Amino acid sequence: MSVLVFGCSGQVARELARLADELTFSFVFLGRQDADLSYPDKCGEIILTRKPAAVINAAAWTAVDAAETAEAEASVINGEAPGAMARACAKLSIPFLHISSDYVFDGSGDSPWRPHDPVRPLSAYGRSKLLGEQLVQESGARAIIIRTSWVFSAHGSNFVKTMLRLGTERNLLNIVGDQVGGPTSASSIARSVVALIKALLEGETGGTFHFSGAPDVSWAEFARAIMSLAGLSCEIKPILTKEYPTVAPRPLNSRMDGYSLLDAYGILQPAWAMDLESVIIELKEQSDAT
Repeated sequence: MSVLVFGCSGQVARELARLADELTFSFVFLGRQDADLSYPDKCGEIILTRKPAAVINAAAWTAVDAAETAEAEASVINGEAPGAMARACAKLSIPFLHISSDYVFDGSGDSPWRPHDPVRPLSAYGRSKLLGEQLVQESGARAIIIRTSWVFSAHGSNFVKTMLRLGTERNLLNIVGDQVGGPTSASSIARSVVALIKALLEGETGGTFHFSGAPDVSWAEFARAIMSLAGLSCEIKPILTKEYPTVAPRPLNSRMDGYSLLDAYGILQPAWAMDLESVIIELKEQSDAT
């Protein structure tokens, strides 16, 4: 029994590959050379041709700022493509799991966002992710949408790797302190995805859920934890979002309420500090090996 995974080089896809030996089913990973999300209909055709037991979409346009000037392209990749995948899954009566983002919310208030709270994305990236959710929900597929936030790992480009690099180069870093959310390791996301796919294969109906690391912290607090665990003396100075302008607006409140996921599937919020320590150790081992 095979599960088709769109994406092979991203953070979550790479962590899914690490879990392959632990599973009773096999993953078949599709990179961009196999399935270009810029062509949604072809993605759907691949599913209909291969007839897998289930499909995971772990591929996405993740360049938040770049999406502001390329919203049409981002909307195809983050919106139309998962919609086409979900429709193909509906035709085959197989489950579909799609990974979405906290950026579908406007970041107002200070309460954790619940899955069915009103959505109002601030950015082109957020709108593209919301479009994907809407098309998946309209497809008729038995699907799970899992929203997550602040993803980090030892792979690709992410905040942890950036902080580790800058922490060795500078004595002081100004980091935004008024954006709050839950850092989430790609390894924890991958394990939750596996658990959810198993549930879907066993007949669960699906829904929209939130999964993020605990406890919630600001970017500045997260940066301090990174420096501490890495043994770096770089000082972190909190600043306001308005002091660090970006092309795309960022939500101030990215807190995510994961209770419904715990209630439905027994999946707890992961402790990001433990995952962060593992990532830092892995990166050090990689560095020592080169």
